[in-house]
Amino acid sequence: MCQFIETICIRNGEPERLSWHNVRLNRTRQELLNLVEGIDLTNNLSIPAEAKKGLFKCRVTYRETIEKVEFEPYSIRPVHSLRLVNADDVNYPYKYANRGKLQDLFAQRRNADDVLLAKNGFITDTSYANIVFRKGEKWFTPDTPLLPGTRRACYLSEGCIEALPIRPEMLHEFDEARLINAMISLEKSPVIRIENINW
Repeated sequence: MCQFIETICIRNGEPERLSWHNVRLNRTRQELLNLVEGIDLTNNLSIPAEAKKGLFKCRVTYRETIEKVEFEPYSIRPVHSLRLVNADDVNYPYKYANRGKLQDLFAQRRNADDVLLAKNGFITDTSYANIVFRKGEKWFTPDTPLLPGTRRACYLSEGCIEALPIRPEMLHEFDEARLINAMISLEKSPVIRIENINW
């Protein structure tokens, strides 16, 4: 049976956007496992002393119940270039623990730092993060992500970013790109120049 994960940012001992992780975890359990009784991650995170200072990644593995909670120090991986890769055959609507197909796509990056995925002619995301594009002072994210992330959902609800369909041939319309996920904020994300996105 499939396992699922939630990756939670722990900053100086405090979990970030926990309510968004609760929503996704319980939606996954309800839609795939028919479980209507929710889990509250607040009651299941015992943060160790070493994670009380600095930036840590908390990985929660679960199915019907929470099976494992792990903590590790985190630093942002520098991603400054992307290679566009076709992901027509990949479905990843839930945060599965098995990332085999995404890892296969990542292996196609050649000399780039990561891959930018396109499915059915539309940009989705990268191998491990959602992507946002700046045009002037506005930020946009594809409305067709393989996996809608929790930070992406939070930014959309706050109006920080807008979702729209983005085709590869539209990339030249933007000024820059950045990656976002549970661990990487828009402000802390490395800048990716549009000319560093290659086919």
